[in-house]
This record gives sequence, structure tokens and C-alpha cells, in this order.
Amino acid sequence: MSTFLNTDQQQLADEIASLLTERGETVAVAEATAGGLISAALLAVPGASRYYAGGGVVYTLKSRTALAGVPAEEYANYRGATAELIASLAESMRQRLGSTWVIAESGMAGPTGGRSGVAPGRTTIGVAGPVARTEVFETGIDDRPTNMVEFTTLALRYLRDAIREAAGA
Repeated sequence: MSTFLNTDQQQLADEIASLLTERGETVAVAEATAGGLISAALLAVPGASRYYAGGGVVYTLKSRTALAGVPAEEYANYRGATAELIASLAESMRQRLGSTWVIAESGMAGPTGGRSGVAPGRTTIGVAGPVARTEVFETGIDDRPTNMVEFTTLALRYLRDAIREAAGA
């Protein structure tokens, strides 16, 4: 079968789909620098309508407030994708879409760093749901497309691990 996903992403998406379907749970996505690739990976699995609640590419501050419902005042002193902002983004999207889980991601894909001084190749990933947590990941890469793919794999793995943790696996 032809696919745009790499082997790791396909396996992660398949496992996430299986875990969510078995448990009757849903997932939503709030992604920025992955540019829709996280959602695309989850939607590539046949039967995605059973577990995929929706999502958005919330790349700009305006989209985070308008689509995800994050209060604008949270971005008043914006200094990049902090763990606190990603946790808030994930929980806001979870509430907005009524999903069991949300995976949220934002960072610097490159090739240059951001206004806040963050180097390219850095993303903050958060999950909201029965398990809630955030973590910063750094690839050390300044190539934008490569980071987008890496951020997608990291986010899928992070979501899969949280779902497994909630299941006691």
C-alpha cells in the first residue's frame, strides 16, 4: 500500500487508532509547526471517523484564540511555545471539541530561530485528557520539512504513550 507516512508514523497511527477504538475514546489535534501532518497521519487510518474528533492548524496567535478558544490574554507577553501555553492550548481544544484526548504541538521548524530566541528544531508537545503533560523536544536540525516530519513522529509517539499510560499498559 502506498502511503505518505514513514513506517514509524504508520505504526504509531495504527496503534493509536486501535487503542482509541477499543476504548471508545476520541482525539483532537491542535498543531502548529507540524502543519497538519499529525492530523493527516491519524486520518490515514481507515475508520478514523470512529476516533478522530477534529483539529486545526493553529499556527498563528489569532488561530489559537479563534479556533482553539484560548483566551487572548494568555498571549499578552508571548515568549514562544512554553509548556504552559501548550497545556492551555490542548485543554482549550479538548473542551471545544469534547474529545477524550488532544495532542497539541508548536515550536520552531526553521530554518531560522524565532523572535523569542528559540533555535530551530525545537517543539513543545502537550497532551490533554486522562493523562495531561507537556515536554520540550529538540531535533538539532534547522531544515523545516525535516523538522515537520520529526515533530509529527514525536507528537504521535507522545500521544500513544499517554494513551498507553492511561490504560495501565
